[in-house]
Amino acid sequence: MFPFIVRRFVHLIPTFLGATLLAFVISQLVPGDYFTQLALQPNIRPETLARMRAQYGLDQHWTVQYIRWMGSIFQGDLGVSFASNQEVTDVISRPIKNSMGLVAMSIVMLWLVAIPAGVYSAVRQYSVGDQVVSAFSYFGLAIPNFFFAQVIVLMLFVLRGFTRDAFGYNEVLLPVAGMTSSGWLQMGFWEKRYDIFLHMLIPAFVVATAGMAGFTRVLRGQMLEYLESDFIRTARAKGLGDRTVTYKHALRPAIIPFIAGIGGILPALIGGAGLVEVVMSWPGITPTFLFAIQRQDIYVVLGLLVVSSLLLMVGNLLSDLLLAVVDPRIRYN
Repeated sequence: MFPFIVRRFVHLIPTFLGATLLAFVISQLVPGDYFTQLALQPNIRPETLARMRAQYGLDQHWTVQYIRWMGSIFQGDLGVSFASNQEVTDVISRPIKNSMGLVAMSIVMLWLVAIPAGVYSAVRQYSVGDQVVSAFSYFGLAIPNFFFAQVIVLMLFVLRGFTRDAFGYNEVLLPVAGMTSSGWLQMGFWEKRYDIFLHMLIPAFVVATAGMAGFTRVLRGQMLEYLESDFIRTARAKGLGDRTVTYKHALRPAIIPFIAGIGGILPALIGGAGLVEVVMSWPGITPTFLFAIQRQDIYVVLGLLVVSSLLLMVGNLLSDLLLAVVDPRIRYN
């Protein structure tokens, strides 16, 4: 296993270089730069703009800029934001943490809901419960995340109108925007964490919905295939209980394709969280990314792309290692 891990780390280097080169070339295809907008302001002299372009190396050929940028990356420096004049790592670190927290909760919701639902739907095929799970799955697959988020917000306000008229309770059940409540600075440590948790519930659930639906449907099909297999009939003939047969002998091979797909879950959920973050004013990666593109703050854009590429590569490596742990037929030596 150790030689395999070393080889995979070595293989990550050309993949990372190719991804960063492609991102840098695409960024150069955009006409103009951050200072082009400043040139429209009459109080800024052309000599000043030329000096600032030279300071950031924008007056050099793009290959020179790329080599300098990559040299900085290997030293842990992603560059400087043109808009805020801060280190890119300082600009993107908090949005990345916010998005990662949102995605982590979404993954927990995804697995906690999808695995029991998929197993239940397969074991009780064509029952009323199976039909209900299937209906919710199709609903989750069909509705876009950003629209579902708006529907939930609307439902919460409708519920507030009902509780106000019926019980005089005039509060929204859960926060519907942002990451913190008013008076957050005066809260204690655990009150702040609980407040963020409440704000995270709706966007995390919305992000997880599409994944839950697809995961449940595919796991149901996998389970049905294995439950009809010869080795399952042999296990039943030996007198093993239904719970052992289902969760130990059928679920274990059925879940292997999902473990193989873990590498894509993290980037996919981050991508799926994008519009939800915008709709629900969650200060994550996508709002920062869109703002940086609008301002042509190129090193912030490239910094976020570098982090996304690393997440994808680490996720793929993690899925390969988990496959070897779960499936004893797989050996890498």
